[in-house]
Amino acid sequence: MVLALDLGTTAVKAAVVSPQGELLAWDSEPQPLIFTPDGGVEQDPCVWWELLTRLVRRLLQSAPERGSSIRAVCCTGQWSGTVAVDAQGAPLGNAIIWMDTRGAPDIAELIGGFPSLMGYNLFRLRTWLRLTGGAPARSGKDPLAHILWLRRADPARYRATFKFLEPKDYLNLRLTGRFTSSYETLALHWLTDNRAIGRIDYHPTLLRYAGLRREQFPDLHPSTAIVGALLPAVADEWGLPRDVQVVNGTPDLHATAIGSGGLSDFQAHIALSTSAWISCHVPFKRTAMLHNIATLPAGIPGRYFIANEQEMAGACLNWLRDLFWGEDAPPDAYAQLDALAAQSPVGAGGLRFTPWLVGERTPVENPHIRGGFHGLSLQHGRSEMARAVLEGVALNARWLLEAVERLAGRRLNPLRLIGGGARSALWAQIVADALNRDIWQMAHPQMATVRGAGMLGAVAMGWTDWTHLERCAPVQAHFAPDPENTRRYDALYREFRVRYRVESRLSR
Repeated sequence: MVLALDLGTTAVKAAVVSPQGELLAWDSEPQPLIFTPDGGVEQDPCVWWELLTRLVRRLLQSAPERGSSIRAVCCTGQWSGTVAVDAQGAPLGNAIIWMDTRGAPDIAELIGGFPSLMGYNLFRLRTWLRLTGGAPARSGKDPLAHILWLRRADPARYRATFKFLEPKDYLNLRLTGRFTSSYETLALHWLTDNRAIGRIDYHPTLLRYAGLRREQFPDLHPSTAIVGALLPAVADEWGLPRDVQVVNGTPDLHATAIGSGGLSDFQAHIALSTSAWISCHVPFKRTAMLHNIATLPAGIPGRYFIANEQEMAGACLNWLRDLFWGEDAPPDAYAQLDALAAQSPVGAGGLRFTPWLVGERTPVENPHIRGGFHGLSLQHGRSEMARAVLEGVALNARWLLEAVERLAGRRLNPLRLIGGGARSALWAQIVADALNRDIWQMAHPQMATVRGAGMLGAVAMGWTDWTHLERCAPVQAHFAPDPENTRRYDALYREFRVRYRVESRLSR
């Protein structure tokens, strides 16, 4: 069996996964975010380890025979974070996570200059696009921005750093004592040449642009590479055999693509998690700069996948839950929201919701746009508000689907539905109707990321292959679009796009 670990942004998960990708047992623990006075978002790597240790012990102690059956550990985790460590592997302060934008001014300085396009120096932009498939995000959320911010704002920590690691790679360091990463993990550093998918490495020109040195970063290997054996102290602490092997692993977005079950090219999935995205594996490197979408190295070695993200999906429901109940939200709050939404017809009685509560990333990058309810009246209540939120997220996903399909060069159907929001049959049907696509609701959709890590570990150990895993992917339910509802959502979608143009002008 594989012990799969998922270091999420707000929760950590652990699962025991069979060689066929079956979830045999799982557990999770919430974890806090640290918001700094200067606008940063951080987490304590020592807390990561404490949570994982407690979680793994609890998972294995509930059935002691599981521990003796585990032969591999494979980690996934939040992508686009930075852990600065010294030569002994000790973290130098908190990890900077993907939500942190303090490096935005440093990125603006790096990418700017004449002649300019969308804030980018044309010559540097051409080099980044040619070598990497993308370019540093102006938002400052990429690891490159974190590192440049550290160099400017905390030069003592920057100078003391032996390696800058992604969160997943920090976990592997704690598990094995080795500094390593995978080709796809480092993609958002915008320092690697991704043109030859089998020969990805740091590029001297990109390092020179950033003023960084190759030795500041870990060596790169395939996601399926065996990093090494579990450290004896960790094996004893967690209750695992000492010969357990640690697989290199892959970030959460890549692991989710694997865990969705869509492993062949153009077998797409849509995720309704805290954020949302639509993705699939593809055989080519391509960029849609205007829509902030690109194909980047995938978690499956030798492949690319379409990378994008819409900032708000399930987070909109969290916001609505807090709006309705505050700190006294009932344990079944999401089920209650689902039941309320089901009482309202298509169109939510004329109430509209736009999910741009913290701006948007794709298919437009606009950190200033803001959303909310539109057309609210005295006739509207909780049912209409709940329905409008589900519909607003679905219509935003339709906008993204159009851009993704243009990049893919084909219609994507069906879409495998995963993420915490995918547990709602009502939301699944709304997505099917609004996108006019067949929706396959995957079994245990909220566990797709940790399941993907387990599947990757099984392939790395030689126990199975990708073709077999795709055939075994469990589908829980199918949702076909209702033609009448789709016609109504067509009209709502046209209205949705007009509203973006209006709100965009007001936000400038």
